[in-house]
Amino acid sequence: MRHFAEELEELNQALLEMGGLVESSIHTSVQALVEHDDRMARRVVEDEMLINRMELNIDARVTRLLALNQPVAGDLRLLVMCLKINTDLERMGDLAVNVAERAISLNRLAAPLGPPLQEMPRMASMVEDMLHRTLDAFVRRDAEQASAILPADDDVDRIRDGVYTELITTMRRDPNLVEAAIHLMFVARSLERIADHATNIAEDVIYLVRGVDVRHHHLEEV
Repeated sequence: MRHFAEELEELNQALLEMGGLVESSIHTSVQALVEHDDRMARRVVEDEMLINRMELNIDARVTRLLALNQPVAGDLRLLVMCLKINTDLERMGDLAVNVAERAISLNRLAAPLGPPLQEMPRMASMVEDMLHRTLDAFVRRDAEQASAILPADDDVDRIRDGVYTELITTMRRDPNLVEAAIHLMFVARSLERIADHATNIAEDVIYLVRGVDVRHHHLEEV
């Protein structure tokens, strides 16, 4: 039993390490965009390979624990949630790469996109904070903290909508900026999707702690 508990703790640490790298990739990808730094963007692309290896390692750990220990109740729920969180983190890494690749394209265009571009660091800061607090809630098994994260997804959506509106206006005003504006729309979309995945993890934490599935439901209705 002690060995199983130790392996669960190692699994927790592996997820946190992966989450830390994903958080760094998100931050670096947006820095690459704002600072017009292709080197930083390429670092995000390179780090994706490490994130993918971490995903495979965590999947293998969970599979082994399920096969050898046949866990039930809370332990089984934890391992299932670890698989789901692992998938969400890997997808966040992919989306950070999408941002980095768009940054490289935008750097070549050097288009004056003004306020919409300036909103990207704010969006990134919000989604990084969501991810950080969500992983902290996972470590603490804190359903209340996880619940408090869910409304932030709507805030990110509102910023994305505002960016879309400004970019559409920009494209109508200056057709020469259409290509650059489309790239930035995809950046905003990627950051919004990262927030969605952070929300998924928060919902998983709530299920892990309370055994209640809050997906597709408002918490007040549970």
